[in-house]
Amino acid sequence: MIEENGQFLWQQGSLIELTIDDLSDRGDGVGRYENRVVFVPDTVTGDRVLVRLLRVKRQYAQGKLQQILEPSPNRIRPRCIVADKCGGCQWQHIRDRAQHQAKENLLRQTLKRIGGFTEPPLAPILTANSPLSYRNKVTYPLSYGTTGQVQAGYYRKGTHQLVNLNQCPVQDERLNPLLAEIKQDIQQQGWTIYNEKTHRGQLRHLSLRIGRRTGEILLTLVSVDPHLCNLKQQAAVWMQRYPHLVGVCLNLNPRRGNAIFGDTT
Repeated sequence: MIEENGQFLWQQGSLIELTIDDLSDRGDGVGRYENRVVFVPDTVTGDRVLVRLLRVKRQYAQGKLQQILEPSPNRIRPRCIVADKCGGCQWQHIRDRAQHQAKENLLRQTLKRIGGFTEPPLAPILTANSPLSYRNKVTYPLSYGTTGQVQAGYYRKGTHQLVNLNQCPVQDERLNPLLAEIKQDIQQQGWTIYNEKTHRGQLRHLSLRIGRRTGEILLTLVSVDPHLCNLKQQAAVWMQRYPHLVGVCLNLNPRRGNAIFGDTT
């Protein structure tokens, strides 16, 4: 902690201890220090933490978790091995029931603040049967790794730096075997990966969708270029390799920007 004449300096780089007493609508923990609000990612209501202040304003600041001094009873070990890096999931470190309570509380606060409700009439949250393997559609950005290998995954929080994945615990587990193999096939075909800075390359995204009851899978490649060499042959290989794969689509998105899909498939 930085002090001057016995007074705490509310400035970037200061270290403070605080207790997280809420969660924001962005998923960050919310703590209070000397009547000021501090937002701290990767924390849980009930955590007592050591935090370094980053972006500092007069009445609030963004902080970075330095140390968990006393963990909340609602803190758990994430099921995903890259949960601390990947921006796909923000609350894997929070117990499921506590997540539901936090979401209900956020909705209640929003209805009170914006809707003008004194006591919003909320029905209980309908939850998935399992916190894992429930997502039946995934769309992965593609990029190159440091050694030139094709990567697919999710971006680190607040960046366009890709976290490479070969499986994801929240997507339908039947999709996991496809991910690593399709990346290898893209590499072997020599299809190039689109670079959003130079606007060169072909493939932008890989999308997989599975029917929950039927198990039927649809594979979609999002490309700048409509002419992918040997696409029909590779599609035939995929259809033979994966018995539940019922279609391979090519979506064209030549536009610059962050839109995932184009208008033509």
